[in-house]
Amino acid sequence: MILHTRDVPPRIRHALEQAGVHPLLAQLLAARGVRTAEELDDGLPRLLPPETLRGATEAGRLLADAIAAGQRICVVADYDCDGATACAVALRGLALLGAAPQNLGYVVPDRAVHGYGLTPAIVDLACAGAARPQLLVTVDNGIASHAGVAHARSLGLAVLVTDHHLPAAGQPLPAADVIVNPNQPDCGFASKAIAGVGVMFYVLLATRAELRARGAYDALAQPRLDALLDLVALGTVADVVKLDANNRRLVAQGLKRIRSGRMQPGVAALFRAAGRDPVRAAGFDFGFALGPRINAAGRLADMTLGIECLLTDDPARAASLAAQLDAINRERRDVEAGMREQAEQLLARWWSGADAAAVPPAVVLFDEGFHEGVVGIVAGRVKDRAHRPTFVFARGANGQLKGSGRSIPGFHLRDALDLVAKRHPGLLLRFGGHAMAAGCTLQDGGVTVFEAALAQVASEWLDAATLQRTLRTDGPLPLQWFNAETVALLDAQVWGQGFEAPVFCDEVQVLQQRLVGEKHLKLRLRHAGQERDAIWFSHDQPLPERTRLAYRLGLDEWNGRQRVQMLIEAAQEPAAPAGAGAAV
Repeated sequence: MILHTRDVPPRIRHALEQAGVHPLLAQLLAARGVRTAEELDDGLPRLLPPETLRGATEAGRLLADAIAAGQRICVVADYDCDGATACAVALRGLALLGAAPQNLGYVVPDRAVHGYGLTPAIVDLACAGAARPQLLVTVDNGIASHAGVAHARSLGLAVLVTDHHLPAAGQPLPAADVIVNPNQPDCGFASKAIAGVGVMFYVLLATRAELRARGAYDALAQPRLDALLDLVALGTVADVVKLDANNRRLVAQGLKRIRSGRMQPGVAALFRAAGRDPVRAAGFDFGFALGPRINAAGRLADMTLGIECLLTDDPARAASLAAQLDAINRERRDVEAGMREQAEQLLARWWSGADAAAVPPAVVLFDEGFHEGVVGIVAGRVKDRAHRPTFVFARGANGQLKGSGRSIPGFHLRDALDLVAKRHPGLLLRFGGHAMAAGCTLQDGGVTVFEAALAQVASEWLDAATLQRTLRTDGPLPLQWFNAETVALLDAQVWGQGFEAPVFCDEVQVLQQRLVGEKHLKLRLRHAGQERDAIWFSHDQPLPERTRLAYRLGLDEWNGRQRVQMLIEAAQEPAAPAGAGAAV
């Protein structure tokens, strides 16, 4: 482990302070690329304009026409939190814009039965029954659904694709009526990292603008789409997209609504089920409390539960659905724990824990007992443990091997899959995703070839420095900022992927240490002349008397009292040169 201190441009930090930004926050923001105080304005007028998102204006016309003609619109959702929130945003937003409730519906694939995206089978499912739609709207999927789009068009349906995934390089796009995706060719939208739910929100903004231009209402009487921002914020953080300036504004606006008590009944119910206080809502709650409960439905059960929880306006029904999601999430944890133990046993063939160099440049794991629904989570855990691009495969209901991958900085996972597919034609039946997360499907028996192929790409693209785990820190925390007010200040900000929460680094003396819960290290430390409480979750190895810690600030609440504690992320012996050393 290398502990690296972020660079802080002094002039920018000073300019932020002069503009009234808290001194500590000015340091943290300058280190994360913020250049002016204007960038910190999270007001809605600062959002990127919808007309800069290619296809949004045309999508607005298509939806406005469908609403005016009383057409039935069916949303084709996805089975993760981004897809579920995007579906809820689409249906709630279209209703706000005048679509009759009886003309709105949705379908969501079953992960094990239908696979991913707008497949011909999903088109047929959407058309089943008397309420046949005239327009299909995909959310968080569709950019690779050539066969599904063609099938829908052959049945006389119009298709609007809203997605954010990367299209296949050099390949034509699906023949949909309209495609809205910031990552499609020739799209100048500045936020390439916007989540699927954000894309759908922008389509609604464009639709409202079209309806306003048609005289449906004026600017003062138009529907308030900001009522959907709690859902947009939840899906954005849960999908672990980079929190660029535009995404941070979307999340900040959603958090403000939630903290003031303005949220969908389902979001409020999920906060209660997770034991979280919405008044103190933070991005962490989306990523580690609400998001996993919704995702669990798509992993182990039916994402309809998650979507219905976000759609209902009945608090009692929302509470019931949230309780079901919480129970499924507990089951998901048990399944994941078993798979992680199996994964550790498979990892042991390379790595006893002491020799990281023995691990190949990319890790591929498969076991007949793995559950398809949680391979992505386990891949993420293994990636964190081994610091290698990782794919975990499980056998699907049709016998094919379905894998989910997670990557490390410097290794674009989807591009790697594309290269593997070109070098080994026919090996990958399907693939897609992003730089840091991707998925693919193999025929039975293809894991060995895939493992070697991915390792070959990794050996070409990654060097020893990239394969060395690095934790970027914000350096020492000045003594005057070690207090509850600083915790509140930091918690009020929007942190996440690409805009990481602050991690400080200081040398400390270990006064006491003991295990709690059999796997967490509880410590009493001397830091800057003061005694501090600290905890290192999921770490059971003792620390030397003097050590250098990387830590976050948190509050430990007990019997109504609050104490600031250090939440340890990593440690190294202080004798190591600054910015380097072996992890403890």
